[in-house]
Amino acid sequence: MKKKFDYNAYKKNIINIWNEVAPRYHKRFAQKDIGPFQSTSKLVEFAKIKPGDKVLDIACGTGAVTKKILKKVGLSGMVIGTDVSFNAIKIAKKWNVHKNNLDFLVADAENTFFQKKFDIITCQYGLFFFPNASKVLMNLKKCLKKNGVLAISVHGDKDTVPFFSTILEAIKKFIPDFIPPGTPTFDRFGNKQALRKVVSAAKFKKIKVKEYVFTYNIDSFSDFWNNYLRYVAKPVKVKLNTLSPTEMKKVKELARKNTLRYTDNGKIVFPWKVLILTASKT
Repeated sequence: MKKKFDYNAYKKNIINIWNEVAPRYHKRFAQKDIGPFQSTSKLVEFAKIKPGDKVLDIACGTGAVTKKILKKVGLSGMVIGTDVSFNAIKIAKKWNVHKNNLDFLVADAENTFFQKKFDIITCQYGLFFFPNASKVLMNLKKCLKKNGVLAISVHGDKDTVPFFSTILEAIKKFIPDFIPPGTPTFDRFGNKQALRKVVSAAKFKKIKVKEYVFTYNIDSFSDFWNNYLRYVAKPVKVKLNTLSPTEMKKVKELARKNTLRYTDNGKIVFPWKVLILTASKT
């Protein structure tokens, strides 16, 4: 009998994981415009943020998008960043210069409500984490002004983001339930049709989706493998520790083979597909 997906346990687990990995995530990716974060400027540009706009940055993480939004809205605008991770918000507050028109809050996007409405809501690499993405989108719609705009970015499907899939697919050969059934995946909205469908179901209008392919460079497979083992969250490490040394060796070799098509002279150059969507409330 298949184990039923535990909605509440998943959400608690996500909070614990991001409280743990937020500092590492910020150091490796968020504070640098590399890899998938080359899309941050594109998201802000696509959202057409203007001076004076009031912007809500959902699932803001450590504030990569929020920081660029603040420059766009100027002193006459306002920006609020929210995330479920206390540690991510703590870093975001520290990394962003304190200003009266900027605030960060620990909040769940499914239940966030603001009395004042926003001109624009952004969400970078957050939508696929929400178990009930439709509920989140409907809630965000309530937070927008009549002509408000939603701007979100997501990772492409697994074949277009091998940074995730090369090691993950190797692990799943030995731990089939490495990702429990029903768990939201990074690529669940990884194509135009899937992304449009979930946003359209929330009754947003004027939906536009653009695709970009960025690259992420890694000096060697050893760096890629060692960093994966060093930076993964504790729940993942616990599962990996169930493998014998021989099995781990096989996982490593399979992962290495999976990276060969992206390897040149020992260096890995991963493509990284990103979809950016904008939609209007009306």
